[in-house]
Amino acid sequence: MSLNKSMHPRNRYKDKPPDFAYLASKYPDFEQHVHTNLAGRAMLNFKEPEAVRALTCTLLKEDFGLTIDIPLERLIPTVPLRLNYIHWVEDLIGGQGEPRRGIDIGTGASCIYPLLGASMNGWHYLATEVDDICFDYATRNVEQNNLSDLIKVVKVPQKTLLMDALKEESAIVYDFCMCNPPFFANQLEAKGVNSRNSRRPPPSSVNTGGVTEIMAEGGELEFVKRIIHDSLQLKTRLRWYSCMLGKKCSLAPLKEELRKQGVPKVTHTEFCQGRTMRWALAWSFYDDVTVPSPPSKKRKLEKSRKPLTFMLLQPTVKELQSQASSIGCPSNPKPVETITAWLEKTLSDLKVLYKRVPCGRKEQSLFLTVVENTWIHGRQRRRDQGRHLRELPRAPPSGISTTPSLVTAQHHSSTHIPDSSHSESHTPTAAQGPGSVPQSGTNRANSQRASGQEVQSQEEETSCVPVKNSGTEEDVIMESSPSITPNTILAQTTLPTTTQKQEAIITEEVPTETQEQEVNATGQEVMQPQSPGAVQHFLFKCLVNVKAEEQDVAVEIHWVEGQNKDLMNQLCTYLKNTLFRVVAKPLGT
Repeated sequence: MSLNKSMHPRNRYKDKPPDFAYLASKYPDFEQHVHTNLAGRAMLNFKEPEAVRALTCTLLKEDFGLTIDIPLERLIPTVPLRLNYIHWVEDLIGGQGEPRRGIDIGTGASCIYPLLGASMNGWHYLATEVDDICFDYATRNVEQNNLSDLIKVVKVPQKTLLMDALKEESAIVYDFCMCNPPFFANQLEAKGVNSRNSRRPPPSSVNTGGVTEIMAEGGELEFVKRIIHDSLQLKTRLRWYSCMLGKKCSLAPLKEELRKQGVPKVTHTEFCQGRTMRWALAWSFYDDVTVPSPPSKKRKLEKSRKPLTFMLLQPTVKELQSQASSIGCPSNPKPVETITAWLEKTLSDLKVLYKRVPCGRKEQSLFLTVVENTWIHGRQRRRDQGRHLRELPRAPPSGISTTPSLVTAQHHSSTHIPDSSHSESHTPTAAQGPGSVPQSGTNRANSQRASGQEVQSQEEETSCVPVKNSGTEEDVIMESSPSITPNTILAQTTLPTTTQKQEAIITEEVPTETQEQEVNATGQEVMQPQSPGAVQHFLFKCLVNVKAEEQDVAVEIHWVEGQNKDLMNQLCTYLKNTLFRVVAKPLGT
């Protein structure tokens, strides 16, 4: 994935990457390394050192007017990455184009940082180098670009960083130092063994660095710690100390080291270009310096969050409109109102808190607060509900059955109902305390048959006793009879319909949801237990926008805050599938 969009804002290659075809037509040395793919696009093989060197030299010549020579056995720098570092140093020292003094630790054969800083901003550089070949090439590159008055290249002994380099410059205060340290501790790390995540793709570019350029004892971590220890002695001799890092894992321990040493000003950044990321660390002992905030945080804040979207086409919208009356919508509702009503019904079923919020003329907005995940295992819940309905009391195997209202009352209520007209026929063996329930007519009939008594063949009058249901204000009629014959039961008793069973169950067990659905059917706002904005503990909050798109309707779900965006993705899928399920299988069928 290309990281060019996250380059430094002032990087000239951020919005305008190099045009290989144009550069090939202008520079013959570069043209020989460019080939055209099947799509007709000019390409470069970054695995070839000659091609990488040709690109670096061509870009420096075309965009900065610099002419350099680089040996293939030494590190070949990439221009966009080095330009990112230069622009970040400009941010650290507070501006560009002003005369500043800087130090480049290990300038390399290209001497690219001093050349860019001097040609772009007129900065003065002290460039140090320990390798003989790199020192010779760096000196030659400075001279052939006529920048010797701004750049001083010095040869220093091995393991020399800042202290020894500044012995002869004791009176000068430098504005900054830069360093591209050796990233690896040994050859295995340099080849990616035990140092590179196995899930990452292999490097897309060749590594041509010499031993002193890419490897050091302890790797980049120990190398930068040595610069930190030098800075603790130099302190205000430099306003800013900085280093580039090749591994993100090195950033945290180095920042911890600076914290332990009591360094007052510390910041870091990311350099993004092509498929490569680098990190940089900077610190200062000055109190008056301005510390730029890391661009990674800015990028996360400025990153546009695309909403989750699904579209309901015109035929689907019309079908939902035709069924809108079943959920209490007025006749001929508008498409947006129809979809919003269906969404509100689904959200109410899921017990998701919502409220309508102000929006545009041709759209509706709902602010959702999700407290628990109620949309998973929906099939299991529907299966349990169907099983619950099937488990209503049925007639005994002998064919004797009680009336439905009596069964319902006995199943759901433990209220004692006296039967004064037939109290003498109760079975004496059943102990009846103050809180016990008398035997039903069926049980008494069974007891009479067991004792050898003759069951009366004539129908006796049944007594009806009104009982208050604990869940609603409606009365439930309990029927009881002292002795009932099978023929009487078959002649008088009618089995309850499915609707009556559902009403009995809903009336007893879920009165709150019934009331909510009745309010919703009137077209008024559903009564929610809490306001969505008043909930303190929640899974996530989001904003649902329903708006017309010509003849279709679009539903957008915007993330607001919460724990996990995957839950919002699940809810979006559930809402979409529910609407499509209504169209495929209309309510009541």
